[in-house]
Amino acid sequence: MLKLFQILGLALLFSHAAMASIDVYEFNSEDERRRYQHFLEELRCPKCKNQNLAGTNSQIAVDLRRELHKMVIEGKTDAEIIDFMVSRYGDFVLYRPPLKASTLALWLGPAVFLLIGLTAVGVIVWRRRRLVPEIAKLSEEEQKQLAAMLDQSQQGAKKS
Repeated sequence: MLKLFQILGLALLFSHAAMASIDVYEFNSEDERRRYQHFLEELRCPKCKNQNLAGTNSQIAVDLRRELHKMVIEGKTDAEIIDFMVSRYGDFVLYRPPLKASTLALWLGPAVFLLIGLTAVGVIVWRRRRLVPEIAKLSEEEQKQLAAMLDQSQQGAKKS
């Protein structure tokens, strides 16, 4: 029975690898291949949210790779390819969208959140520093009690 499960496990493992598809495209020159690879790395899959076209096998990414190959082979310029992708999928398809009103949040968002975080940390540190002198003031009696407790603690640690 154990052998049957092992065989089934291996079959499942290898069947998954067999189902994976690998795109093989022919190019007329090494320059075309470099341009294609560059676009695969720079264009984002519209379905997969934060993966480039090279890093996913979703159906839309497969279609976009096919379309991209066709445009590169046809001799389309980089600007024409980018314009096509943006007109079809919006600025989201670009990892580095242009700075304009609709993408302002993408560009300024991280700086705004950083400033908010630094301000929050600054306020917390400022409040705690203001509280420390008030908390640190001990009467003479409290200081003697604290010293006695520290001595006891140190003596107990030495005996252990």
